[in-house]
Amino acid sequence: MNKIPFLDLQAQYHQLRGEILPALDQVSESCGWAQGPATKAFESDFAAYCGVKHCVTLNSGTSALHLAMRCLDIGPGDEVITVPMTFIATAWGISYVGARPVFVDICPHRRTLDPSKLKAAITPRTKAIIPVHLYGMPADMDPILEIAAQHGIPVIEDAAQAHGARYHDKRVGQFGRIACFSFYPGKNLGAYGEGGALLTNDDDIAARARALRDHAQTERYHHAEIGYNYRMDGFQGAVLGIKLKYLDAWNAARRAHAARYNQRLTGLPLQIPTVPADSEPVWHLYVVEVPKRDEVRQKLTDAGIGTGLHYPLPLHLQGAYAFLGHRRGDFPVTEKLADTCLSLPMYAELTDAQIDVVCDTLRRAIS
Repeated sequence: MNKIPFLDLQAQYHQLRGEILPALDQVSESCGWAQGPATKAFESDFAAYCGVKHCVTLNSGTSALHLAMRCLDIGPGDEVITVPMTFIATAWGISYVGARPVFVDICPHRRTLDPSKLKAAITPRTKAIIPVHLYGMPADMDPILEIAAQHGIPVIEDAAQAHGARYHDKRVGQFGRIACFSFYPGKNLGAYGEGGALLTNDDDIAARARALRDHAQTERYHHAEIGYNYRMDGFQGAVLGIKLKYLDAWNAARRAHAARYNQRLTGLPLQIPTVPADSEPVWHLYVVEVPKRDEVRQKLTDAGIGTGLHYPLPLHLQGAYAFLGHRRGDFPVTEKLADTCLSLPMYAELTDAQIDVVCDTLRRAIS
C-alpha cells in the first residue's frame, strides 16, 4: 500500500538541499548564530514581500503575539477580542500579559471572525482585536477594520497560517497595526525549527519589539523594562531566506490542489471550503466538514492516508480557559466546525494522482 502522508517535509527538503546546506555552513563560518546577518537579510526580504516597513524576527509565532500585547501596553484588566477556533497560541499572547480573551464566533464560510458579531463583544476594556487568517483564508478585514476604527481599537493580524494570502489584492500582514507570523516547520513558509515574526509599519513598535526580543536592551547591558530572550537563530534566518524565493510557487501549487479537491469532492455529503471573491487563500490546510468525522478518519488511516484535526476542541472549551465560564453552545459555528473538521493532505509537492486517491478513498469511506 502506497501511503499518502498528511505532510511531506522530506520532499521539500530534498528539492532544496543543495541550497540549504551551503547556507547553513555560511552561518557557521560567520558565527552569526543569534540573530546575525542571515536573520537581518530575511527581515528585509519578508517585510518587502508583505508590503510593510518592519519585520522583527523572533523565536516563535507565540512570542510575536506576546510582544504585540507588550508593544500595545495591554495588561491586567484589559480585554482582547479573538476567535475560539484557532490554535491556542492566539490566546496565549493575551493571557501572558494578564489580559482576558473575549471570544467572537466565526462565520461559516470563511471560518474566520464574524464581523456581524464583533460590535456586541466590544466593551470599554477592549484594547485590541485579533482576527485569525485561519487555514490560510484571510479574515474579512474591511468591516473588522471599520468597526475597530469607530472604537479606536488597534487590530493585530494573526497570520500564522497565511503567508502570502491576499485580501483585495493586498497581502495579509499589512492591514493591522501589527501582524504576527509563525514559521513552524509545517507552515507554508516554515523554518527548520521554531521561528516567528512581528510585522508593523509603526517605527516605535518595531523599535520596542526589537529591544524586547533581546532582553529589552536599547543599548548593551541597559534594560529599561522587563524583556525576553525571543531572538531567532541564524540558521532559521538562512533557511527562511531561501524558502521565501519559492513561496509564491508553492502557494500556487496549493491553490491548484485545493481546486482539484473541490472539483473531485463536489456532490458528496460533506462541506468543502469556499473561496470568497475578495480573497486569494494560500491553503495552509484543506479542511472539509464531515458527519461521523472520527469514523471516516479511521477509514482513511486504515487506507494509508494521513489526516489532521484543526481544531477538535475550541478554545472556549479548553481546560486552560474554563475560568471564563463558557459552555458548549456558546459559539455554535465554531463548535460545528470543531466536531466535523477533517484536514486532508496538503503540501506543494502533492500530486494529482495522490489527490485522486484521497478523494476516491474519502468517497468510499463516506458511502
